Amino acid sequence: MNGIKDMLLLLVGSSLVSNVVLSQFLGLCPFLGVSKKIKTAAGMGGAVIFVITLASLVAGALYKLILEPLNLKYLQTIVFILVIAALVQFVEMFLKKMIPSLYCALGVYLPLITTNCAVLGVAVSNVQKNYGVLEGVVNGIGTAVGFAVAIIILAGIRERMEYNEVPGPFKGMPIVLLTAGLMAIAFWGFSGLL
Repeated sequence: MNGIKDMLLLLVGSSLVSNVVLSQFLGLCPFLGVSKKIKTAAGMGGAVIFVITLASLVAGALYKLILEPLNLKYLQTIVFILVIAALVQFVEMFLKKMIPSLYCALGVYLPLITTNCAVLGVAVSNVQKNYGVLEGVVNGIGTAVGFAVAIIILAGIRERMEYNEVPGPFKGMPIVLLTAGLMAIAFWGFSGLL
């Protein structure tokens, strides 16, 4: 892959067409857990954008420059998890120091980015698709932006649902899951884009 057109197609494809949450069903825990308020969802989206983008860069570089030449490909999962854990710790320390209100609002879901399968999924996907470091970073940015868009949209819908009358059996998580399913169907419409 080379050229700006290919990079833009990869960016749009990974954010809308192959949305990590709504088509690949990765990262559902923070998607459902942190999507109660737009502000919190935007904070989580920003943290995930930062972590996935840097994880794609660092994991891709480590894989291409160290693991592949030394024939240590079997260590990729362990290395990727260590990279992700270190980046999440950095984000957690930054938010605790600079934006304590967002740190408190994200609560347990911030450390869960370490075990968020979307972050690891992007790193592994980049290797499986044989992306170079640049393509991996573009795929990571697109995937992270897609996650952020999906969680912010769901948070907006959930905030609006608070003021609506929901039938008893659908109150709480059932209506959220139904909404997420409808969002997945809506995002499926983007598959005709590429």
